[in-house]
Amino acid sequence: MTAPTPGYAPVPAEQRTNVLAIVSLVISILGFNVIAIILGAIALSQIKKTGEKGRGLALAGIIIGAVSIVLVIIIIIVSVAVVASSGTVTN
Repeated sequence: MTAPTPGYAPVPAEQRTNVLAIVSLVISILGFNVIAIILGAIALSQIKKTGEKGRGLALAGIIIGAVSIVLVIIIIIVSVAVVASSGTVTN
């Protein structure tokens, strides 16, 4: 009688990447920053519960969205200040 052959180890299931994390990153690059921040936060919550991959993508979407909003606010403030200071002064 021959010894039984050892069985193959089961192949671990490939971890999926959270779809909302991907969407958050893409949307932030396209300039829809508030939506990207919201989707990134939802993705982080889902990733924590499900163990999916994509935490870095969700964080990148949030960070790019937030930095873009801050830059737009700074540009608006600077533009308003330049326009306000360039008024003609008559004596």
